[in-house]
Amino acid sequence: MNKIPVLLDTDIGNDIDDALCLLYLLRQPMCELVGITTVGGQPGVRAMLADALCREVGREGIPIHSGTGIPILIPQKMVEAPQGAALKGRTYRKSFQSNRTVDFLRETIRSRPGEITLLGIGPLTNIGLLFAIDPEIPSLLKRLVLMCGQFYKQKGEWNARVDPHAAAIVYNARVAQHLSVGLDVTQKCRMSGEEIRRNMMGLGFELINDMLEVWLKFRGRVTYHDPLAASLIFQPDICRYERGKVDVELKVDDLLGTTYWEPNTQETYYTIAVDVDSNCFFDHYFSIVGEK
Repeated sequence: MNKIPVLLDTDIGNDIDDALCLLYLLRQPMCELVGITTVGGQPGVRAMLADALCREVGREGIPIHSGTGIPILIPQKMVEAPQGAALKGRTYRKSFQSNRTVDFLRETIRSRPGEITLLGIGPLTNIGLLFAIDPEIPSLLKRLVLMCGQFYKQKGEWNARVDPHAAAIVYNARVAQHLSVGLDVTQKCRMSGEEIRRNMMGLGFELINDMLEVWLKFRGRVTYHDPLAASLIFQPDICRYERGKVDVELKVDDLLGTTYWEPNTQETYYTIAVDVDSNCFFDHYFSIVGEK
């Protein structure tokens, strides 16, 4: 089996979907997870959560780097990682070398030109800095896959809004294959709290279950934004797609980070997901994470 090498950039620690995405990648037999980087407020806590989850799944050898805690130009909207409360009583790495995340991403991609899929499921600060520091990196990726944007409703989306300037850098880069999965599609993959408890029960992932309970104190349901983006690397027929061009709003303060979609132009640099078979997605997801 030829595995697909993946670098994951995540803001694990807020919405539970990042942890569910990481679990999927750790359990996906076709995935070679070559590294994890964290982004957002308290990036060290986020790295600890990633490390604890890797240990629980028996994958503690994966490189993990604590990344950028503040956006490029605007104040941080995502100051804390509340699911860090689930770390209590668990074994995890407690210290991470500072200021190494972008170098790690850069060195890893340059060591395997044309091979790496970079999966971004958080604000795009780390990836934006990477592309700004080394403008050749986008051309050295095999693929860039993002959970970012909202393309058929002109409203902001969290990952783009938290660091709109980083999002603009990333969307202005030319990558051979660029796929964005936006809220228009991910919101069709939802489960109630009761449904997800029932589906996760008995799988043995105690940390995920504890993180889930932290999330469900504030939300009554889970949307599988990030797991959907990850699954398309391995099972692309779950979604339907369209090609076109993406622009990111930087001029109007109230609209910062809004993603504008122009389909079927001469500049078809990007692919976006436009629809999803949610039943097919959930069947695929739980066939992977529940596999013994």
